Amino acid sequence: MFHSEDIFYMQKVIELAKLTPIQTRPNPKVASIIVKNNEIIGIGCHLKKGEHHSEIHALQQANEKSQNATLYVNLEPCSHFGSTPPCADAVIKSGIKRVVIANLDPNPMVSGTGVKKLQDAGIEVIYGVLDKEASSINQVFFHNITTQKPYVTLKVGMSLDAKIATKDNLSQWITSRDSRADSHQYRVSHEGILVGVGTIINDDPTLTAHLVNNSPRHPIRIILDTRLETPIISKVVNDGLAPTWIITTNTDLNDHKPYQDKNCKIISLPSIDTDKVLKELYQHGIYSLLIEGGERVYSDFLDSKNVNQIISYISPQMIGSKDAKHFYAGLGFNNLASNLKLEFIECKQLSSDIKIISQVIN
Repeated sequence: MFHSEDIFYMQKVIELAKLTPIQTRPNPKVASIIVKNNEIIGIGCHLKKGEHHSEIHALQQANEKSQNATLYVNLEPCSHFGSTPPCADAVIKSGIKRVVIANLDPNPMVSGTGVKKLQDAGIEVIYGVLDKEASSINQVFFHNITTQKPYVTLKVGMSLDAKIATKDNLSQWITSRDSRADSHQYRVSHEGILVGVGTIINDDPTLTAHLVNNSPRHPIRIILDTRLETPIISKVVNDGLAPTWIITTNTDLNDHKPYQDKNCKIISLPSIDTDKVLKELYQHGIYSLLIEGGERVYSDFLDSKNVNQIISYISPQMIGSKDAKHFYAGLGFNNLASNLKLEFIECKQLSSDIKIISQVIN
């Protein structure tokens, strides 16, 4: 049974864990607080893969005061040897008498064994406190562990009638500068950004987070290019602002060389199937992927249901024409029982546009 103070301290744990937005990947965001006699005696946060987990930082700070204290942590303490020793062992050794957890770890190497180890040592364990709030900050990690694929965010700027370009393929700019600047925040928070080769040919974008002031990083730029038609003079090939990867079915090494000479990575696959692409990217360290078009790429990922989140910026204008580029012009779904279902997470106005965040319901 948990108490009102458990909710209070778990809220603080979650707030602390949020302060490590991407740096812990592929590890989860985890924070810990140790409390004794209603006084915080230790605080810890996991900062980077290979470094101490949050429990260890908190225990080192609390030191001998940990005896008979309560540990609050948003994810089940690990019970196995990985890059670091098991945190559950350190918790047991410290003399902690009670552990309050938000989420159990979906990692098969942990998944309840951390809790069992603590309980077997006589420690009271409570879990499920603010579990929904805690799981939302680690949705990328949970998806990675259960699917071995990146968490996919589809970002789209469109007109009120869901067009992403006119019939003459003009798209700059449908949405406001405020919307575009906001969307660049997602370029910072994802390891990779993916577009189809048509976007490169038509728009020659940089695909960097250049609208974010003092951006700490840019995503890896990934192009789906079946026949290897990316213009050799395009910005993503030449500007050196971020790595560029090209996924193609072209296996001719002579065709690869001009791009490799400009430090582009070529990934050859038998087909540009979305499942295969995602699994390949995960093996290359892409844990979260931002998709920014165009029409066919959007459709392929939506048809295959390989989407976790959709960020929509909707401009109050009509473009019309069946020949214009649509946000979703794929095969679609035959019935309303098996279609792609989402829930609205956020809706707000940005300048003249409306921003909607939707998450796919599994």
